[in-house]
Amino acid sequence: MRVYVSFDDTDIAGAPIGTGRLARMFTEKMPEECTLWGVLRHQQLVAEGIPYTSQNSSACVIVDVPDADVTDIRARLTELAVAHVLEYMSDGSDPGVCVADERDDLAALIPFGKRCTAERVTQQDAMKAASGLFLEGLGGTNDGIIGATAAIGLTVHGWCGRFIEFGNLRGFPDPAPVGLLEASGIRVLSTDRNATVPAANDTVSHNGWVRPHLWGHGPVLPVKSIAPGQWATVHTKNKH
Repeated sequence: MRVYVSFDDTDIAGAPIGTGRLARMFTEKMPEECTLWGVLRHQQLVAEGIPYTSQNSSACVIVDVPDADVTDIRARLTELAVAHVLEYMSDGSDPGVCVADERDDLAALIPFGKRCTAERVTQQDAMKAASGLFLEGLGGTNDGIIGATAAIGLTVHGWCGRFIEFGNLRGFPDPAPVGLLEASGIRVLSTDRNATVPAANDTVSHNGWVRPHLWGHGPVLPVKSIAPGQWATVHTKNKH
């Protein structure tokens, strides 16, 4: 059974721990019965009139748990998530936490998640979309409940977001063999005009930044051809 734990708006400008890092840190506190599937960063709309810290992103931790224990483990994950945010949130932030699992009507969250990428929504909209789920604001204006709800909806949608944790994401050699990436569960996808197929013995240069997209409900790394048998990741780390 899969459980989703999402966070939003836990930091302020210049804070040492952003929401993405906070979500990654949370994975170290999960009960031993849990298996981390991944952590996703999701982008919400950036526009005038919408408050956000730097990029208006939220994060969703996806956890696999034994079916027989899901009710108990979900309760424990919820308690741990709230305590984690209260421990690491920045003063002046507006954090929110949402928790759901596959027994819930998760499809109902998808339209809300999509709306958050295109238009301004309210806390009332989030509470309506997350009816029956754990959704709680933990400080400030509580606006973080909006992005936290959206993060689960967009994760369930399965066609957007960027992995910030998945297996050995930070441990691949550079360049990395295509076969190694795919053996780890990351599909390598060519974006060239002819849509050619990267071979297992081909290599992918990534400059230490492998961040697959969530496409087709799984991690996909888009690459571009730079020479025969050689590829490079399409996206690189932003320079601040």
